[in-house]
Amino acid sequence: MAFVNVPAREICCKIVYVGPGLSGKTKNVELIYERTAPSAKGKLLSLKTDTERTLFFDFLPIDLGSLGGFRTRIQLYTAPGQIYYAASRRLILRGADGVVFVADSQRARVEANAESMDDLRDGLADQGLTLDGVAFVVQYNKRDLDEIATVEELRGLLNQDGYPEIEAVAAKGIGVFETLKLISRSTLKRLELGRTRR
Repeated sequence: MAFVNVPAREICCKIVYVGPGLSGKTKNVELIYERTAPSAKGKLLSLKTDTERTLFFDFLPIDLGSLGGFRTRIQLYTAPGQIYYAASRRLILRGADGVVFVADSQRARVEANAESMDDLRDGLADQGLTLDGVAFVVQYNKRDLDEIATVEELRGLLNQDGYPEIEAVAAKGIGVFETLKLISRSTLKRLELGRTRR
């Protein structure tokens, strides 16, 4: 849930990148961090596990505008993908305003994608939410590799409800900022709608 800092005139939105292990969540967030102006970003914090990292940093995007006269600050998180880190994922997911599901397009990872999507739905359900309760974007990553599923196959598995989606090659920076822009705008639109309904 967005945090409003009245003295600073900022609204802080939390966006979490989820998906199976090694799908490219970390690469997305690291690239965004590397290419964000130093004056607009906080420190990149990393919590390491044996097999994966959780990353966090916040920044002030330049082109998203304001909401009710408040600047927007985006906090980006990655959640560990391995299935045995379910408790950590649920903790990181708590209070998220937006979620990016980073799918691994490799055919060998189809089952891992499905398990991760089920886990995401369960994590949101623990908070009394569904995917409709947050801004949500699906990124089909690793589109440059051999032996990948088609977008239609992945959509049938992960995105039957037609949420916004983007093809990406995060390792080359393709689709990374398009994904960020889409999830950021979707998140702010939801916050604006919530504010006008009050």
